[in-house]
Amino acid sequence: MSSACQTCGACCANFRVSFYWAESDDHPGGSVPAHLVIPVTPHHVAMRGTERKPARCIALQGEVGKSVGCSIYLQRSSTCREFMEGTPECNGARAAHGLPALAALAEGA
Repeated sequence: MSSACQTCGACCANFRVSFYWAESDDHPGGSVPAHLVIPVTPHHVAMRGTERKPARCIALQGEVGKSVGCSIYLQRSSTCREFMEGTPECNGARAAHGLPALAALAEGA
């Protein structure tokens, strides 16, 4: 996680964080705590708090735009692992929270 992400958190308070149900820890190989997810389709779950608007992931700790962290960082879903700083989606979430845009990180940085 970049230092910009540790002071942002806008993505965790803007989008529905949904992913394949087998990523929850009540399935072999899953890591996301099952008590923190809610079913959204027959094959997908979402992090609690992100299934509604305004969204705020139950695992998000701290104040958006100030200092944040993820209470399940090492267990987070593929959706969170694949989200990239400085992308149009990132900057859209930042704009929704009144934060300035970021430049995209170089691949592998």
